[in-house]
Amino acid sequence: MNGQVRRVVTGHDACGKAIVTSDGYAPNVIAHPMRQGYFSTQIWTTRATPAPVGYEPDPTSEKLPLAPPPNGTTIRVIEFPPEPASVRSMGSEEARAAFAAIGGRDASTFKPGALHPFMHRTESIDYGIVLSGEIHLVLDDTETLLHTGDVVVQRGTNHAWSNRSGKPCHMAFILIDATFDPALAVRLDPH
Repeated sequence: MNGQVRRVVTGHDACGKAIVTSDGYAPNVIAHPMRQGYFSTQIWTTRATPAPVGYEPDPTSEKLPLAPPPNGTTIRVIEFPPEPASVRSMGSEEARAAFAAIGGRDASTFKPGALHPFMHRTESIDYGIVLSGEIHLVLDDTETLLHTGDVVVQRGTNHAWSNRSGKPCHMAFILIDATFDPALAVRLDPH
């Protein structure tokens, strides 16, 4: 896939008729300089809730941060390459630099003893959909293997993604700005 994701955007013509305003590869692709084969394709972003649906210039024409904008949303498709063994031996400075390279300057939560060097957290609700392949969702002290078609609802938790298969994994992520309330975080769902 190499970051090439077809994006069809709709809108309205001068008479209010629904039309396709653009159809082509999403133009904003981040190829990670420290992770060969990693591509993050920015599909769209909104900067308000409710989001305006009138004409606006392409909101992905600028480099976007890892987290969605305040009161906004972001959709992106990420291609995770198979993870080399060297990733597991990264130090905290390397991990922070890796996040900074993709717009997550303050997202890294790596500390010694963490299960994965790419541990991070954003104040957002993230819907992660495995489009193809498999990947491990790594949390503070547990891991869950996800397969094609699985969906994760990530609620502002500390996590990392680890592709230990021999093939790329493609995921779509829809991120919605959220507020983290520590008082609610400690409650356990009884069901």
